[in-house]
Amino acid sequence: MVTVVYSTRFERCVRKIQDTLQKECIKAQIVRIVQDPETGKPMRWGRKNTREVYVPPYRLSYCYDKKYDTLVFLAFYHNDEQ
Repeated sequence: MVTVVYSTRFERCVRKIQDTLQKECIKAQIVRIVQDPETGKPMRWGRKNTREVYVPPYRLSYCYDKKYDTLVFLAFYHNDEQ
């Protein structure tokens, strides 16, 4: 069973979103990631060992550690902030 951890930055960003439809899309992506942690696009360079999933117009960044079977949701940011 995958252990899920949310960073404070991630929680703070998601809490600010007012649109309920957008929150439902985020929840759906989180469920999808928990079922298959290697779903997202692998990042390179400075963000190596992390993955991202596109939730228009935002990106959801997470890290999966196979050794400990832990999934850490790192950030949720707008596409322009990249």
